[in-house]
Amino acid sequence: MRRNLLITSMFLAAASFATAQITTPTTDVLGAHLNYGRGCAACHAPHSGAYGNGNAKTHDPNSGNIALWGEDVGSLYGKTLQFGGTGYTPPATALGTGTYTATTETLPGSLLNGTPDVTGVLMCLSCHDGNYATGAMMKNTVYETLPATYGRYNTVPTLLGNDGTTVGNYLNDHPVGLNAVMGCGGQYNWDCTISATGKVLMTGPASSRFVTDYGFFVSPGTYQDKPVVLCTTCHNQHVMNVVNITGTPTANSNGTTTITNETAGSGLPLGTYATMFFLRGPYNPADTNSQTNQTAQFCRQCHGGESNEMNGSTAGTIF
Repeated sequence: MRRNLLITSMFLAAASFATAQITTPTTDVLGAHLNYGRGCAACHAPHSGAYGNGNAKTHDPNSGNIALWGEDVGSLYGKTLQFGGTGYTPPATALGTGTYTATTETLPGSLLNGTPDVTGVLMCLSCHDGNYATGAMMKNTVYETLPATYGRYNTVPTLLGNDGTTVGNYLNDHPVGLNAVMGCGGQYNWDCTISATGKVLMTGPASSRFVTDYGFFVSPGTYQDKPVVLCTTCHNQHVMNVVNITGTPTANSNGTTTITNETAGSGLPLGTYATMFFLRGPYNPADTNSQTNQTAQFCRQCHGGESNEMNGSTAGTIF
């Protein structure tokens, strides 16, 4: 009797897993980046860059020369932004103000700068900055239907630098740029290693287990042989609502075929998984399956110190 109950429970769990995780997109995967019907040409102008899109406000002799970029970036060139940082030092006295260690990013001065923050930060801010790049595409209304767990005030997209707090404030935004360097080891990082060319290798006992449980979907940039966090590290700007877990079939000598997951080394079953906000990994805060924790798992791809695996547990890692 107990064996039959166990088998029944396993089938129910499998059915719940499939219902909650594997999904089929019901809208165009470009989502908000359809840009109110303009589609790809809103960002990638076929001719003449921002001038061809009627977007040029400041003179830029290299407009459109990289990725046929059709948004005006001239107002952002060379600007220094202070994003969220590594910690807060309390004041020495009750009347002191304390200090906050910010992450500083000086934006490239040209599309031809050659650094990864050109396509990974600068181009993103040409639409998503509300301070220096106002009026580019954004209408300050969320495109996606947010689950009730997000609360009723979280209804506007990112307008960095002008989000309702002090104008010019970027400290409440995740650090990005050439100084936002990813690390391994220590109290807050994974037991990973960094290769000589700046690639993050999730090969430690805990980090490799995490990859098996969830995957490593983020895409760090590389600068001076170090991995750096860019906007595009966490966001895939071309696919808003799904993440594909793909595989490669391999013929075995005994005539069978083995399919090995190739997407981020993930141990997840093949298929398309729900995500939100153009995030690169499965991320579904509307999922009510109590055996999953995929919203936290996405953050833990970089923040290993807060993972179950790095704290000696595998609880809650069933995806």
